[in-house]
Amino acid sequence: MAVGARSGTGEPEEPAGRGETTRPATSSVHQSPAQSQAGAQAQHSAPAGPSDTSDALDTSAGDEVSGGMKKAKKPRAFWKELPILIGIALLLALLIKTFLVQAFSIPSDSMQDTLQRGDRVLVDKLTPWFGSKPQRGEVVVFHDPGGWLNETPTPEPNPVQKVLSFIGLMPSAEEKDLIKRVIAVGGDTVECHGTGPVKVNGKALKEDSYVFPGATPCGDRAFGPIHVPKGRIWVMGDHRDDSLDSRYHQNLKGNGTVSEDEVVGRAFTIAWPINRWATLPVPDTFDQPGINKAMAAAPAALGLAGAVPLVMWRRRRLTGTRNPR
Repeated sequence: MAVGARSGTGEPEEPAGRGETTRPATSSVHQSPAQSQAGAQAQHSAPAGPSDTSDALDTSAGDEVSGGMKKAKKPRAFWKELPILIGIALLLALLIKTFLVQAFSIPSDSMQDTLQRGDRVLVDKLTPWFGSKPQRGEVVVFHDPGGWLNETPTPEPNPVQKVLSFIGLMPSAEEKDLIKRVIAVGGDTVECHGTGPVKVNGKALKEDSYVFPGATPCGDRAFGPIHVPKGRIWVMGDHRDDSLDSRYHQNLKGNGTVSEDEVVGRAFTIAWPINRWATLPVPDTFDQPGINKAMAAAPAALGLAGAVPLVMWRRRRLTGTRNPR
């Protein structure tokens, strides 16, 4: 029950309804200062109602949620994310070097004028994973088949070079790789006598577009005819007078040929320096009619193989018709 102040006339106070705030009745009698002060203290010390408590709780909860959102949106410090970014970059570089593209540096003059000493070339390592084989006219990088680079000293790389070589940002100094042009592939016959030209399957190559000016097609080493075994290639440098290629290793296993398994990939572009940027296409002379002897003979061989059973079947049928039982 709400209790209000009594009037000075002694009249009974009307009861206050539920939910209504009790107000003191109008009185003609003035309260003393002590009574006013006591009433004010009582009002300040009164407990807050249900609505006041809920408002306080809602406000504090809202502050906590907004504070949590502000903390979640705060970005992480760059120095904390830097190791993660470096790790991802190194992983991507390693994957690219292993499966897609790798950079190689040209260490000699054996491929002049197509490639100069110090050029950086990009080598396609993806297509061999899908069964692509080296083709005539392509410039390829391959591992030393054995004995080709014995006379060339290999410099000892420092730790930084080892790391950069491992992730593909720098050519490997430990691996013994060579770069040459494919002249003949498995099944081909290649030869060169006197001042040339080089012949593949009896077809003379027109090499003016890539052989070093002033050099002869055979250089100082005539060869052939040599039959290239299946799964191997015959390679030569574009600077025929300054290239220790297949011509000079005929006394080794394979008679100077290189196994396709040793091929790292095809060099398809010069990436550095910028003023040397260029692609490395296959010269037109390797597309001349008749040079691909194996492919030219294939349709005839397939036709003959398919015709023999038909002829035999027809003869048996005619024989059975003429000599009925």
